[in-house]
Amino acid sequence: MGAAEVLVVAGTHGNERNAPWLLEHWLAHPAALGASGLALQLVIGNPGALAAGRRYLDRDLNRSFTSALLEGHGPADREVQRARELLALHGPAGSQPCALVLDLHSTTAAMGNSLVVYGRRPADLALAAGIQGLLGLPIYLHEADASQQGFLLERWACGLVIEVGPVPQGVVNATVCHQTQLALEAALAVLASARRGNLVLPRGLSVHLHQGSLDLPRHDDGRPAACLHPLRQHRDWQMIRPGDPLFITAGGETLRYEPSDPEPLWPVFINEAAYGEKGIALSLTRRERWPCQDSWVESLQQLAAGLLAASL
Repeated sequence: MGAAEVLVVAGTHGNERNAPWLLEHWLAHPAALGASGLALQLVIGNPGALAAGRRYLDRDLNRSFTSALLEGHGPADREVQRARELLALHGPAGSQPCALVLDLHSTTAAMGNSLVVYGRRPADLALAAGIQGLLGLPIYLHEADASQQGFLLERWACGLVIEVGPVPQGVVNATVCHQTQLALEAALAVLASARRGNLVLPRGLSVHLHQGSLDLPRHDDGRPAACLHPLRQHRDWQMIRPGDPLFITAGGETLRYEPSDPEPLWPVFINEAAYGEKGIALSLTRRERWPCQDSWVESLQQLAAGLLAASL
């Protein structure tokens, strides 16, 4: 791969306003992200949805990068057209190629400052481990979910999502913006170390592995029969045990967590507003700690060696 830049995407979802607000500032003041010395492409993922204040116009852009959609024939939804545009511009073989992508999101769930990784590509794990070593951020590793496919960053050789919350949709929050910038600066610092060839990872990587998702209880016609119990709300990254309150009906009846397997699990994305249409009230994860591998470092350093330097 020839020299390339780092793609920083904000506004993949148009009602997540914090990262686009920051991106406007970074474009006007390039030195605000210049400490890493890396060349960056700063891009609004879905400008049409951002202008409309909606998550998307026709379909979720962050589920529009499947081969079937990208290679389909005939009229395409606006998000599929945008996915093709982003790849034509900034994909690894694009006119302004980027080697990897950092996708900036916010959430209504109490995820704090966190990272999302899709799959187990060595370079992704090295980048996530490096950021975790600097800031201690929790990592949600999402894989093996046939109902959720076509994520933006999967089309680049390396990348991850920075996810910060809670914040309501459409609201700019100073704390969320600050945490977003901290995580992005840490990611760029890790990449700069990889480019110099002196990246050192912590001894281990703590991850939360996707184990499936739960929907709200529903009536036969699809209407919710209960909502999240207040003792489960805002408890992302906290263990859930059999018998714990999970849902509550309008009449006050508590529905408890009664899994078939008593394995300890940790919920994430609890009551994320955008996931209702996907039938997800919360996702369940298993927590593991992995030793960091030399091969992860080698993979990221090989990728980062071709990154362009900034010209401020």
